[in-house]
Order: sequence, then C-alpha cells, then structure tokens
Amino acid sequence: MAKAQNNRRRWRGWLKGIAIAFVAALAVLTAAVLVLAHRAEPLLRGQIVQALADHFHARVELDSFHLKLRNGLWAEGRGLRIWPPAQVAGVAIPGNAVSGSGTAELPAGGKPLIEVADFKFHAPLHYNPSEPLHVSVVEITGLDVDVPPRPHFEHSLADLPANGAALPDAGKSALALLHFDIASLECTNARLTIETSKPGKMPLVFAIAHLAIKGFDPRFGLGRAMQFAAELTNPRPQGTIHTSGSFGPWLVSDPGESPVEGKYDFEHADLSSFKGIAGILNSTGQFKGTLRNIEVNGATDTPDFRLTHFGTALPLHTNFHALVDGTNGDTHLNQVEATLERSHFWVEGQIVRVAAAPGHAGGHDIDLNLNVDRGRMEDFLRLTARSGKPLLTGALTMKAALEIPPGAEPVEKRLRIKGAFALDDAQFTSAKIQDRIGELSARGQGEPKDAKNGGSANVRSAMHGDFQMAEAVITLPALTYTVPGAEIDLKGTYGVEGGTLNFRGTAKLQATVSAMVGGWKGMLIKPLDRYFKKDGAGTALPIHIDGTRADPRFGVDFGRIKTTSPERPDEAR
Repeated sequence: MAKAQNNRRRWRGWLKGIAIAFVAALAVLTAAVLVLAHRAEPLLRGQIVQALADHFHARVELDSFHLKLRNGLWAEGRGLRIWPPAQVAGVAIPGNAVSGSGTAELPAGGKPLIEVADFKFHAPLHYNPSEPLHVSVVEITGLDVDVPPRPHFEHSLADLPANGAALPDAGKSALALLHFDIASLECTNARLTIETSKPGKMPLVFAIAHLAIKGFDPRFGLGRAMQFAAELTNPRPQGTIHTSGSFGPWLVSDPGESPVEGKYDFEHADLSSFKGIAGILNSTGQFKGTLRNIEVNGATDTPDFRLTHFGTALPLHTNFHALVDGTNGDTHLNQVEATLERSHFWVEGQIVRVAAAPGHAGGHDIDLNLNVDRGRMEDFLRLTARSGKPLLTGALTMKAALEIPPGAEPVEKRLRIKGAFALDDAQFTSAKIQDRIGELSARGQGEPKDAKNGGSANVRSAMHGDFQMAEAVITLPALTYTVPGAEIDLKGTYGVEGGTLNFRGTAKLQATVSAMVGGWKGMLIKPLDRYFKKDGAGTALPIHIDGTRADPRFGVDFGRIKTTSPERPDEAR
C-alpha cells in the first residue's frame, strides 16, 4: 500500500514538472514571439512602404505600424500617404529609398494621391513560407484618393511602365517578403476627388460611405481588375448611389485612365439642390470606360418633377446615353428620350460644371437641344401655372435650343430658349377666350347670327411661329394663328410670371365687313368693304390683345384703320 502511494506521488511530481516546464516553455515562446513581433514591426513597416513606393514610383509615408498577438496576428497602421509619381520629379525610387522610419527620402510638398487615416488586418499564426499568409479582410477608415489632372503626370513619367508591371528588383523582393493573400478590402468614410486642368472647372468630389473590394491583389492590382461594391453620396443632386463592378488595373502613369465598368442604382436624388426645380429622382443604369471618359446608359424616373416657383408637378421619365468626364463631371447627352406626362421628346447637349469667378456664379451650365415630336402644349404650360391649369391645349411639335447658365436667380429667370413650334387642334382653357375665338370664326365665315350666339365653343385652331424666352418673358416675333374663317398674324410678348399679354397684329377674315355684320346694317356698310379687303382676305383688321391670361382684352386698333386705304394698304400693318 505504501509502495503504491509512493508511486502515485512520483507520477504526480513528474506530471507537475512536465506542466511547469510546458508553461515555462510556452511563456518563453510567447515572450519570444512578442519580442519577434515587436522587432518585426519596423521591418514589416519598411517593407510595406518600399513595396508601395516601388509600385507607385512615388514618395510614401507611414506614421505608425504595430503588431499584436491575440488569437492570431493583428496589424494596425496610421497615417499612410502616397504622393503622385510626378512629385518625385521623374526620379525612379531606388531600392534604399526608404529610411528606417518608413518614410521615403524624397522632397516633400504637394498633395497626396492616396491618404489613409487608419488600417488594420488579422491573420492566423500558422505560416508556411511556400504559401501566402491569408488575410480575410483589411479594414480601412478615412480613405482619401485625390487624382491629379492628366498634365500632372506628363513629362516626368515618360519612362515609367504603363501599369507598373516592370518593377525594380528591390520592389519585387519586398513584395515577395509580403506574401499575403488578401480576400477583401472594407473601406468606410472614403472620398474620391478627381482634379481637372481645364480653366474654370471645379474638381469632382464623391463622398463614399462604404467601399468593398473583393479579390484584392496585394501587389495593388498589377495587370488585373478588382471587383468592388460601394455606397456613396452624390453631392448634386443629393442622393445615395449603390454601385458595383470592376476597377483597374490601376495605371500608375495616369490614374485617370484606369478602366472602370459596372452598374449603379441612384436612389432618392433631391433635385431641389438645383435652384428652381424640384422632385425626387431615381435612376438605374450601366457604365464603362475610364475615370476620365465614362459611357453611361440608364433611365430616370421623377414622378413629381416641377418648377419650384410654380409648384405644379408632373411625372418625367427618361432613357439616356451619356459620356461623363470623370475629372470634372461634365456630361454630354446623346439621344436622351424623355416623356413628360403625355409629351414625348428628345434631348441632346451638355451639362458642364464651372467655377465661380468675379461677376459669374459657379455651378452647372446647361446647354441642350430639344426636339418635341409628340407633345402636348398643356403639359409644358402646366409646369409654369401655379394653379395647374394651362392657358392652352393641343398637339405640339417643337425644335428649340435651351440654355440655363449657373446663378442664384430662379431657373425661370435664367432659362433662355430659342426655337420654332407648331400647335394643332388647339383650344384655350379660358371660356372667355374660347368664346371670342368661336365668335371670330363664325364672323370670319360670314355667319353673324352664329357669332351673336358665341359661335362654336369647340372650334379648333392652329398656331405656328418662332419664339424665344429670356428673363421669364416669351417673345413671339411672328406668330400665325388660324381658325376656320380667319387667320391672325401676331407679334408680341407673354410674361410667364404673371401671364401678361401684349400682342399686336392683323386679323384676316374670309368674309367681308358687310357679310360679318349681316342684315340691313351689313347692306348699309357694303360700300366700305373695298377699304378692308387686302392680300386676298375679305377683311383685314389691325388688332391687339393685352391684359392677362386670366383677364385678356381683345380690340381693334381703330387708329390704324383710319390710315388704311385701297391705294396704300401697307400703312395698316
């Protein structure tokens, strides 16, 4: 019994010794690993900086880099900055261009091409030199990419490879030591700024709430594209864009020429950020090209498009093809098919961003050509009617050039249009105006009895002529208005703001003056018919239309009639 107890004591002592030795060995190993990790920090930091410097041919700085052992290897870095290649004055970065502090020994100054506030990643401790160290995700906070204009890269980069494929030997060695397999990058609070060299143009800035890059190449996309998904806030019109696709390879010699392709979904874009218009726009589409030249095909829906000064909303839908210069946001529209309520039209032109200058406001300068092939006059007039009731209805065709320069004034004050139109099957919505048109038509056809009864309320008319609009005033230098039995030639202005009418012209009627009056009175004035006949018309009367849209006034210019004679008919014009 005593012997068995002694054996058990010896076993316990032996096991206790093994445990103590194991714990001691583990402590020593942990301490060694911690010391190794601590000593590896500057080495790994230098390799990261060197690899980036070799790839971008640029000055690179990394403020801090730390390693931790906690359920694997954790790495954290702060203050990473990569300058554009042109800022190294065309000097290739040598293999020893990185100091022990992790900063490339190159001239300071300028603005970083890429700036990262913080980054971190985790990797398992097991390591096989023949296999890459797997990193599931690198988390980046505060990514700021500032792409300089094309001239910034010219002259100093003539000898650099187009995509960085031909790296110096030192760079390849550094990359070999950084043998990582990175599954994805996750970026929050990022910003992309694309500068432009065009005078008077503003840089294009995108605020990116979240960016994910899948299948990231730790050699920074050399010779291959990377998949991305992003959520960003569009500045104007303000709204959220969800986009995904592929980007790259990143072109070291000129990042603006890096290819990009994908699709987007633009949600809840508030058009009220543009002065004078309002509505919530949604758009979907596809894009491809380079950062400086993006081809976009898509569609937009704005169910409540309106001019804020008037407030009448109409649904607007478009299908568009556009070319976007990603360096400044300039957009060239090709074959935009649009539908406003029931009106169908085509638009082409450009929307460019201009910087503010003395005497000139900054913003978007819109220059478009419109071709209304199947329009309704009431749709366009309702946009400028506070009550939603248009002055006129009818089938409209129109070709016009439209320009909206940037400025602080409402859009209807800045809007300038010049073109020609034709309106068929037209009717006025005002019963007062339509009754007068019916009366005019009846008298023009020599039916004075019908005219006394107001004529036909359903009489249809037609218009055609040239027009221009500026300062919220529509000017019609030559308007021809026809109804059965009459043709009216007018010129004048219409005020969009208050509906002010100011027109002068000539009414040519088929019937003579005596036929229009009829009865015994007509017989008495029959000798006067010859004074009013002109240009093949039975009667030509100088007329005016003034007042307002709500209270129009029609009249005959008797003073001009007095100067009319058969010998000199042109005096009445």
